[in-house]
Amino acid sequence: MADVHRTVDAVWKLESARIVAGLTRLVHDVGLAEELAQDALVAALEQWPESGVPANPGAWLMTTAKRRAIDHIRRAQRLDRKHEQLARELDTRQQDAPDQSAEPDAEQNDVLRLMFISCHPVLPTEARVALTLRLLGGLTAAEIARAFLTGEQRIVQRMAAAKRTLAEERVPFDLPAGAELAERLSSVLEVIYLIFNEGYSATAGDDLIRPGLCLEALRLGRLLAELAPHEPEVHGLVALMEIQASRSAARTGPSGEPVPLHEQNRGRWDPLLIRRGFTAMLRVRDLGGRPGPYVLQAAIAVCHAQARTAEDTDWRQIATLYEALVRLLPTPIVQLNRAVAVGMAHGPEAGLALVDALTADPTLRDYHLLPSVRGDLLARLGRHDQARVEFDRAAALTRNAAERAFLCRRADELAATTTTAAAAHGSTLGQAAQDFLARDGLDPATARSYRQTLRRLCLALGEQTPLAALTADQVARVFATAWGTAAATTWNRHRSAVRSFTAWAELDVDLAAGLDRRAETRPRAHPIDPAVLDQLFSRVDLPVRERTLWRLLHESAAGVTAVLSLNVEHLDLADRRARTGNTWVTWRSGTAHLLPELLAGRSRGPLFLADRRPAPARMPAGGDLCPDTGRRRLSYERAEYLFKQATKPLDPTGAGYTLRQLKPRD
Repeated sequence: MADVHRTVDAVWKLESARIVAGLTRLVHDVGLAEELAQDALVAALEQWPESGVPANPGAWLMTTAKRRAIDHIRRAQRLDRKHEQLARELDTRQQDAPDQSAEPDAEQNDVLRLMFISCHPVLPTEARVALTLRLLGGLTAAEIARAFLTGEQRIVQRMAAAKRTLAEERVPFDLPAGAELAERLSSVLEVIYLIFNEGYSATAGDDLIRPGLCLEALRLGRLLAELAPHEPEVHGLVALMEIQASRSAARTGPSGEPVPLHEQNRGRWDPLLIRRGFTAMLRVRDLGGRPGPYVLQAAIAVCHAQARTAEDTDWRQIATLYEALVRLLPTPIVQLNRAVAVGMAHGPEAGLALVDALTADPTLRDYHLLPSVRGDLLARLGRHDQARVEFDRAAALTRNAAERAFLCRRADELAATTTTAAAAHGSTLGQAAQDFLARDGLDPATARSYRQTLRRLCLALGEQTPLAALTADQVARVFATAWGTAAATTWNRHRSAVRSFTAWAELDVDLAAGLDRRAETRPRAHPIDPAVLDQLFSRVDLPVRERTLWRLLHESAAGVTAVLSLNVEHLDLADRRARTGNTWVTWRSGTAHLLPELLAGRSRGPLFLADRRPAPARMPAGGDLCPDTGRRRLSYERAEYLFKQATKPLDPTGAGYTLRQLKPRD
C-alpha cells in the first residue's frame, strides 16, 4: 500500500502539469481543470492498491481525467459535437493504454500555455508563485505553505482567489504572440526566479537555504527551456540558477551559518551544475541577439565560477557587466549589487559612495542587505564603530534566523576590537527609546503611536547609535524616506513623537528642527449609501470581528480610534454601552447580536484583536495584549485595510470605502 502511494505521488509530480494543461484546453477553466485532475488522482489512490499500477500510469491519469471532463461537458450541455467525438475516441481505449489524443507538440504547447496562464500579470505576485507551484509543480497547499512559512489556509485562499480572477478576467488559454510574448515570458521568468531565490536565500525562518524550492525552480526552468528553446533569456535564467545552485553545499557552515562567497570552499561547488550552466550559456551564444537581464546575471555567475580562488575573481569584468545590467534593469537591488562589485574592483570608497546614494530610496527602507553591504564597506575602510551600527541595523531588519546570527556575530567582533561610541557618548538610541516608552502615564494609543515612530528611527539609524550623536539631518532623511509621501496627519503625528522624545531626552539639538509641520486638509467623509450598507451587513461569510466592528461604528457614530480602544471588561452588554476615556460608546441591536460571538467567553483585554500573536521583539504594552489569547489589539491601519478590501466591489470607483464613512447620515 505504501509503495503504491509513493508511486502515485511520484507520477503526480511528473504528470500533473501535462494533465491539468490538457484539461484546461478542453474545459477552458484552469480551476475546473485542476479539480478534474484531482478527481483522477483520487481514483488512482482508490483503485491502484487493488488493481495494481498500470503499465502507463500517466496515460491512465490523463484518460480518467478526460473522461470526467467529458462527463462535465455533457452535464453542462456544451460543446456537443466535440465531446461526442472525444467520448467515442476515449471509450475505445483501455484505461492503461498510452494516451494519443494529442500530439506531443500539442501537449507541450498545452503545458506552456498553462505556465503562461499561471504567471499571468493580472494576478498578484504571491498568487502567481502559489499557482505555479500548484499547477506545474504538483505541490500541495500544505507543501507550499511549509516552503514559504505561512498557513495552509492562506495558500488555499490565495490560489482560490487567483483562479477566480482568471475566470472573471476571461484570461484565454492560448500562447501570446508578438510584443505580448516578451512581456508574458518576462512574468514567467520572474516567478521561477522568485521561487529559486526564496529557496537559495530564505527571507524568513531558521534555515538559510530551502533546497526543495531551489530544485523545483530548476525543474521549472529546465522545463521552460524545453518548451521555449529559441528564447535566450530562458536559457540565461537556467544558466544563472544552475551556477548559483552549484554553490549550495558551500554556502553554510557546520551550524547552518552563512559563509560569504569569498570565504567558500570552492572544492565543494558542484561541477555538474556548473557544466550545465555553461552549456546553457553556450545555447544563449548560439541563439545570438542582445543579452537581456538574465543573460547578463548569468554572465556574472560565470565569472565567479571560472575563478579558481576568490582572489582570482575578475571583479572589473563583473563591475562592467553590472553597468550593462543597470542600464537594462535599473532597480535599487541591482544598483546595490553593482556597488558591491565596484567596491571590490575599485576600492571600498567607490562602493560606499554608490551605497550612500541608495540610502534614501524608500524601496530599500527595510532591506537588510543595504546596511549589511554598507557595514562591510565601512569595516574595510577601518570605520569599525560605524560598521558595527550598520551590522546591528541589518540584524534587526532580517527575518532569517541564520542571517541574523551571522550579522550579530560580525557586530560583536567589531565591538570587541573597538572602544564603542556608546561607551564614550552615553546612552544609545535603542536604550533611550525603551526608557521613553516605559514611562508611567502614557495611554495605550499614545504609546503605540510613539513606538511606531521610534521603531522606524531605530531601524533606519541603528539601535546602537549614540543618542548624543544624532542630528536633525539624519532624522529628516528618515522622515523623507519613510513618510515623505504620507498624509499630512501621519507626518505630523510622527513629527510630534520626535519632538516629545527630544524634550524628554533633554538633547542639545532639536531632532525635529528639519521637519516642518504640514497643513492638514481633511476632506469630508460622505456616508456610505444605505443600499450599500445593507449589502455589506448581509455578508455573513465575513469574519465576525469585521462585522461587529463595522456595525458598532455605524450604530454608535463614534470615532474609529475610540471604538478600537474598547476593552472587554468595560462593556455593559445589558445597557448596550461601554466606557472609553471620559465618554460612552453605545450601540443597537445589530451590534448586540454579534458581540457574544465575538467575545467567545473572553472577560478581559482588547475587544478587537489582531489575527496573530506578536513576535517577541515587537511585544506591545500590557494594555494592548489579550491575556487569554496572547494576541494584540487590532490596529487602525489593519482595520482600515480590511474594510477597503471588503468594500472595493461595492464602491463604484473601485477604491473601497473608509471606516469614517460608516457614520450614519445626519
